[in-house]
Amino acid sequence: MSITTVPAPAALALDAATLERLVAAAVAAPSIHNTQPWRFQYDPDTATLAVHSDHVRNPRHTDPVGRALYLSVGAAVFNLRVAARHLGRAARVRLLPEPADPTLLAAVRLTALPPRARGRHQALYDALWRRHTSRLPFADHRVPPQLLGELADAAHIGGTVLYTPDRQETVRLLHLTRRAEQRNTRDDDRSAESRRAISGPAGSPYGIPGSALGPQDSAGRLPMRDFSALRSPGLLPAAPFETTPTVAVLATAHDTRADWLRAGQALEHVLLLATAAGVRTSLFHQALEWPDLRWALRDPARDQHLHVQMLIRFGYGTTRPATPRRTPADVLADLPD
Repeated sequence: MSITTVPAPAALALDAATLERLVAAAVAAPSIHNTQPWRFQYDPDTATLAVHSDHVRNPRHTDPVGRALYLSVGAAVFNLRVAARHLGRAARVRLLPEPADPTLLAAVRLTALPPRARGRHQALYDALWRRHTSRLPFADHRVPPQLLGELADAAHIGGTVLYTPDRQETVRLLHLTRRAEQRNTRDDDRSAESRRAISGPAGSPYGIPGSALGPQDSAGRLPMRDFSALRSPGLLPAAPFETTPTVAVLATAHDTRADWLRAGQALEHVLLLATAAGVRTSLFHQALEWPDLRWALRDPARDQHLHVQMLIRFGYGTTRPATPRRTPADVLADLPD
């Protein structure tokens, strides 16, 4: 790894415990089907963490171009930034730093952090360990407009756009998501990948455990992903969901690999802020898995050049156990003594 030749001050060198804490924070990020498609390598000479993609782990039928993988890695990079600040370091991020190495998606160099900046991300750091996707019904209680505005501001800081469509547009977006879910269920390869995402024996560090799955919407308004791809009432019993769901759209002005990484960072920033405010979240990604439906997600009343990267559902409700994660030792090379 030859990302930078600038040596790091000895005071910024990481011991094993600090490095493991940083990587543990990174792998707490969401990823498609909880595949955790990332690897990390630490260079003690420059205090730099290289973040690599792990394409072997990515569902190739569900995410054939790897866009969701980049979103996942971007979310992990944002968690690294938050954890670094908590540990008294700033994180200087370079996206796609080595064109000759397509698996190297980001280089995170740790530098000194001014003391006055050290307490600003505490709420995000605390939320990082509590955030996880909720596939359960939410209460019929609206998310405050002020909070939605704060989430939009956070997305804007990350170089993306987050907007909350009106009720009619929300119905249209959910209809497109339902069409995608129906396609996924009928597609043999994609439905097989979805079924494989359900964790096997207890203790598996991948996939979605049965305890984290949720019911289908008995009214048919919210097309929750059916990981069994069987529509079995015994596996995913129907239940009433919120009557007026709050769904936001995360989009970017362009659609390059760097934009996907920026979108992943902005997505995680939004999810952590929502978690810190006591708001649950879930992600609607199905329509983004089909090029024609992804194109149709664009709001005809908005800038037609925006590229939709994720639909995010917000609300208040109960939670279930978090999905499992690999340990830092599983994803980190060259662990220092």
